[in-house]
Amino acid sequence: MAYRRLTRRLTALTAGLVASTLALAGCALESEGSTDQTDDGKTVVKVGYLHTVAVDSHMWLGIAEGIYDDHGLKIDPVPFDTGLELSTALQGGNVDVAAMGAVLSNFPAQGGSKVFLANDVEYDTAQLWAAPGSGISSVKDLAGKKVLTTEGTTAHVYLHHALKANGVDPDSVTIVNSDMPSAVSGFLSGAAPAVVLWVPFDKTVETEMPKASLVDSAKNYYPDAAILGGWLAGNEFYESDRETLDKLTLAWLDINDLLVNDTEASLQTVHETAYVDDQELADTKRNFSFEKVYSNDEWAQMYENGEVEKWIGQVEKVFVEVGGLPKFVDPSEFVDTQIFLDAHAEWKES
Repeated sequence: MAYRRLTRRLTALTAGLVASTLALAGCALESEGSTDQTDDGKTVVKVGYLHTVAVDSHMWLGIAEGIYDDHGLKIDPVPFDTGLELSTALQGGNVDVAAMGAVLSNFPAQGGSKVFLANDVEYDTAQLWAAPGSGISSVKDLAGKKVLTTEGTTAHVYLHHALKANGVDPDSVTIVNSDMPSAVSGFLSGAAPAVVLWVPFDKTVETEMPKASLVDSAKNYYPDAAILGGWLAGNEFYESDRETLDKLTLAWLDINDLLVNDTEASLQTVHETAYVDDQELADTKRNFSFEKVYSNDEWAQMYENGEVEKWIGQVEKVFVEVGGLPKFVDPSEFVDTQIFLDAHAEWKES
């Protein structure tokens, strides 16, 4: 069955993760055992990230505006193509913390890392496209068809929700798995009649295959198919460098406050810092429109009332259903809400 292939892939990947001690342990500023620091005493933090607006906007805004510097931190950004690769790097100690999307609900549930900070909620970043002449005009038409996508990602979570919501047996759909650029290229070359992608790859399809049709998107299943993105730390870094995580969170609160209250100027900064060579400013703003960001006070309420854990848990359940996780683990076991709540209280006072 098509979906059962994911079980073998993710099981093999999990077995291959390096469970070694993080090489960059002890990054707390002004504390014994701290690791790399700049000449002026700032703690260097290696941040693994995915280069999409929904994942890395906060990070780039904080770097450009000097907000991390204000909190005694020097961010060393390390890009990755997928959350699966990033999780492997985090487990192996190649990065200190990681910012990602759907995989946030997968690997921490297997142990080895802790979620300590939410970024946003992706409510419409995933889309289903069909080739002209494919006969696919609705999700129901996917039964018995091949679909290109990247398994274990935001796109896969959306596809699973869409199939179930439309009464299609997921095992009746053959998933052709590859990284997203390859999936889109395969779709354009006729390797499959449909592709499930995430923005901004829709622009590639619109340009290269103008007669392709946008059949469905994640917003039709909001909030069930929504993805909470955020930050996580390996267990050892989490235990030994709590002060650094506190400072990252305090910095994030300043960044988020700026992003929410001065969105136009903030997106201009993000674009000029990280996306000017990739796309037009209008595209950066458009990509941002597919996510939901909240004020610091709204986030604090969602941490307190369990909403953050609920967002993570609903995606984790999808991974269990498709065989990417052996069992459901209550998010309270791998999500630390107190780091944010303590930082928010300090931020409010200051």
